[in-house]
Amino acid sequence: MKQVLLIDTDPGVDDALALLMAYAQADVAALTIAAGNVGLGHTVTNALRLTELVAADTPVFSGCAEPLVLPAADAAFVHGADGFGDAGLPLPQRRAETEHAALALIRLTQERPGQLTLVALGPLTNLALALRLDPGLPQRVARLVIMGGAVTGRGNTSVPAEFNVGFDPEAAHIVFSGWPQFELIDWEATMRHGIALERFEGWLAAGDARARLYDAISHKIRGFMRERKRPGIVLADALAMAVVLDPDCVRRAEHRHVAVELGGQLTRGATVVDWDGRSGKAANARIVLDVDQSRFEAMIAAALGA
Repeated sequence: MKQVLLIDTDPGVDDALALLMAYAQADVAALTIAAGNVGLGHTVTNALRLTELVAADTPVFSGCAEPLVLPAADAAFVHGADGFGDAGLPLPQRRAETEHAALALIRLTQERPGQLTLVALGPLTNLALALRLDPGLPQRVARLVIMGGAVTGRGNTSVPAEFNVGFDPEAAHIVFSGWPQFELIDWEATMRHGIALERFEGWLAAGDARARLYDAISHKIRGFMRERKRPGIVLADALAMAVVLDPDCVRRAEHRHVAVELGGQLTRGATVVDWDGRSGKAANARIVLDVDQSRFEAMIAAALGA
């Protein structure tokens, strides 16, 4: 039986690949959308584009347009102003639902208690709002998998902060402190699981319509990687989705307590991991440190039709 996924995301080039992976192997109950990589209008549009590409009638719910407390910069310099590499794609014909994403998260888990795997690929704003409205939400979710954080302080936004957590630290704090157990795939794990650009581009050339779209939207980000002389492309959300779809691909993980720094002048948005049990707090996160690279790459190739 296929997993049923409820995906909260901010598409985003790497989010797009994760969604293609999800549609290749699972049932997607809904997409709830927040601002993050780019503004909410673009992230919602991109989610609708992807549902049209895979001919899915998945409902798309528009959510929070900004972080809970303080404004934050997006990542348009990586993803393009429209979040999809400024590839000039046509606008989708589908429209988003009128229900707010946070309310949809609550309702859908009430309708299908214990049946949904919740996958959080962007800033946690929608999920934090839903959790504040309904503290019983975690008890109705079979599994929560989060892409976020930098567990030893090597971030990609500030020195210690990863983008999703750093964009809305208050939201991450609410979720990390209010959710009893979750799985965390962090930025540093992503950096350990890069894919050689030549191999990745071979999949794009060999794939189907999904690969053609992904070739177009990832052109800018691949150039970004080449300019910085990185040996491969890093695909954070795809790595998280691989863990969702194939839990047995995990080769190394640690159960630890994870919190979020909110006030530090240099460390706001950092994920603070109690590696040595000094806080006395129970572990709330299963931190995925390594996965089977060949299985990860096979899922990506399959999602591109290669």
